[in-house]
Amino acid sequence: MSELRNQFVSLPYPSVDCTGRTIAVVGANIGLGKEAVRHFVRLNASKVIMAVRSIEKGEDAKIDIEETTKRTGVLEVWKLDLTSYASVLSFAARLENEPRVDAVVANASIATQKFEMAEDNESTITVNVISTLLLVLLVLPIMRASAERWNIHPAITVVSSGIHSWIKFPEWEAPNCLEALNNPKAANMNDRYAASKLLQVFAVDEIASKMGGKSKVVLNIISPGLVKTALGRNATGFTKFSLALMKFLMARTPEMGSRTLVHAATAGPESHGKYFTDCDITLDSRSDFVKSADGLKAQQKIWDEIAKKLEAIQPGVTGNI
Repeated sequence: MSELRNQFVSLPYPSVDCTGRTIAVVGANIGLGKEAVRHFVRLNASKVIMAVRSIEKGEDAKIDIEETTKRTGVLEVWKLDLTSYASVLSFAARLENEPRVDAVVANASIATQKFEMAEDNESTITVNVISTLLLVLLVLPIMRASAERWNIHPAITVVSSGIHSWIKFPEWEAPNCLEALNNPKAANMNDRYAASKLLQVFAVDEIASKMGGKSKVVLNIISPGLVKTALGRNATGFTKFSLALMKFLMARTPEMGSRTLVHAATAGPESHGKYFTDCDITLDSRSDFVKSADGLKAQQKIWDEIAKKLEAIQPGVTGNI
């Protein structure tokens, strides 16, 4: 009931001055990402990098944003396909050439009921978990350099979901959780999106803890609430019907939801390690399971598995923490 009530809360309109800042937004051509980009441009950011899978769609979104904000020369459209580890590595290498990076908003996710492989995982896990966390670790040293050079607190924001609390996730007790999720015969694809968001929460908690409380780079994770976006467009059957009904009755507009992304990316060092919603860093929005003793065991076990996978992709990357 609390989550339902919060859906109708009007969130604060972003007003922070972003002059001089360079901000990268993943999944920037549609929905939350696009509206967050629009805000950053309106707020005088010097450069906003639109990280997109389709350059063509990114360019179309760029034109729309420039027309509505009346600002040009700010947006750059960069290729980033989270179904490909090579694409993530290439994007991070390009970002390293930027003299200053103030924020990276890891917003792109997929939700599908169809079991498909991407790289060495089921696609939802590759995109929402492994590639997203690979990006987080790859940009950490880039942002530390910016922190030292410009005396700032750059932020990495991972966009998750309160739906992580809706599942029991028995797979965590398997000998290898990631391998269990890759079994097409046992995969519960109705829960897969929620499972991926739970893995995000576990991993970000672990990384932020290892970074320490005095880290100059801020890492936080948020839930934007239920928003009217294209996420879930591939749903079928009852799931498609129920999702459409919920969106119709209670979902936020993409612009309203995007305010949570802008807030988190500019919230400052006090937001480090926090998982929150509704632009309120005092809210601990992690599920009871995440905060339980079993949740802590699951977090450590799952992080060990994720870390091994990340090291296989890019040896030494976990040392960036």
